[in-house]
Amino acid sequence: MNTLVNNLKGRHLLSLADFTTKEIMHILDHAMELKKKQKQGEEHQYLKGKTLAMIFEKSSTRTRVSFEVGMQQLGGHALFLSRSDIQLGRGETVPDTAKVLSRYVDGIMIRAFEHEAVKELAAHSDVPVINALTDDYHPCQALADLMTLYEVKGSLKGYKLAYVGDGNNVAHSLMIGCAKTGVHCTIATPEGYEPKQEILDKAIEFAKSTGASIELTHDPKAAVAGADAVYTDVWTSMGWEEEQEVRLKDFALYQVNGDLMSHADQDAIFLHCLPAKRGEEVTAEVIDGPQSFVFEEAENRLHVQKALMVALMA
Repeated sequence: MNTLVNNLKGRHLLSLADFTTKEIMHILDHAMELKKKQKQGEEHQYLKGKTLAMIFEKSSTRTRVSFEVGMQQLGGHALFLSRSDIQLGRGETVPDTAKVLSRYVDGIMIRAFEHEAVKELAAHSDVPVINALTDDYHPCQALADLMTLYEVKGSLKGYKLAYVGDGNNVAHSLMIGCAKTGVHCTIATPEGYEPKQEILDKAIEFAKSTGASIELTHDPKAAVAGADAVYTDVWTSMGWEEEQEVRLKDFALYQVNGDLMSHADQDAIFLHCLPAKRGEEVTAEVIDGPQSFVFEEAENRLHVQKALMVALMA
């Protein structure tokens, strides 16, 4: 293993702000190597004998399956812990949970609501903690998104990604991931649904060293103009269901459809973190059309998370 991988060993991933450009690109390159090995049936058990604890406050198809299968392919074991199995911060304090799990496992993956709880878990853990989603960030998804763009375009620097929709955790991680890797990123949201200002400011600061531009607009057509990738997410994320009717009205002009895609580059790809609601944030003609790479993107969660786990846990 090279020096860069050794530098990552034992580190946490709470947001992509934690990693340098070189470290992110190493993970993406290694993910593509692991994908090739898996497709060719070549064993790559770099985590043989290792155990990953998977804490789920929020359920997820892709997160559970990709981490669990990933650990199996790497020769390790994944332990699923649901809300009924572990009461993070309720039945036991977060620091105590972190200290106990650190005595049993080699890494902790957590999908939670509050980002502060994940930060607290990492602060008291002796093993790597991987943020698999909080209300503020979704770094593993952003790594899979960047890997997909990297695969399709052959590089990242200088390309443009347009995100249309809610300025949520996905938008936050995309901004930071793009800024770190030199991808121009434009976020288009309705007024009142913008990304958090402090995270936007952080992304803009990161972009200075890579030459990327990070922009915010309320005009979806202006956002996707000339874009190499157009991205969206559900308008009503988990935990915001009571706002669904209001959000359907507020986001009505932000649907990714054939007309909006026509303003992007002719070779633009469509991305979505899934699950998707056809007829709301995206039309079936787009998500099921030839420009859609959403299932390649979903598959890449497996490969990029394997590369991440090897880097942090091997």
